[in-house]
Amino acid sequence: MNKDKRRQILERLRENNPNPTTELNFANPFELLIAVLLSAQATDVSVNKATIGLFAAGPTPAAMLALGVDGVKEHIKTIGLFNTKAVNVIKTCAMLVELHNSVVPESREALEALPGVGRKTANVVLNTAFGWPTIAVDTHIFRVANRTGFAKGKTVDQVEQGLLKWVPAEFKLDVHHWFILHGRYTCIARKPRCGSCIIEDLCEFKEKTEI
Repeated sequence: MNKDKRRQILERLRENNPNPTTELNFANPFELLIAVLLSAQATDVSVNKATIGLFAAGPTPAAMLALGVDGVKEHIKTIGLFNTKAVNVIKTCAMLVELHNSVVPESREALEALPGVGRKTANVVLNTAFGWPTIAVDTHIFRVANRTGFAKGKTVDQVEQGLLKWVPAEFKLDVHHWFILHGRYTCIARKPRCGSCIIEDLCEFKEKTEI
């Protein structure tokens, strides 16, 4: 895919959704961190249902830490991998209290040192909470980037590096959200909705559908 076509794709996505954001519900960086940590192998809808009660019971790292693993489990037991996630939430809250004065650190290294927080989660927090031009690559972004030909790669890291290379600075803050939403609602996994896609004519996917 050439430079001009990539830019046209980004311009159309921006025109269609000028101010994109995550579909996870959060009120501050701490809530975003916990929500993203819980979202692995779970839908945003299921996470949002669970965090309503969780955030009410534990609005700060110290308050959530006081709930204990069992207390967190009670709120997130409808989410996949809730046992492991509850342990990571408590360990993360403990580190935030002990090492960061209960403040979510604006540092990739510090974020990735938290239990259950990998590069993707750190990228989401840095981008959405702190406005960094990071690009978190999840399954939706990986699929859209490869299927369209925008940034092909066999691994998540390869796709991330391709996006960082090919996305102009003015689009970097929002491209993560555009691609996720596009993959979630239009360029879906089993049968993409090419007929209703705003970038169909620019996409290089060879097996396009009519729907």
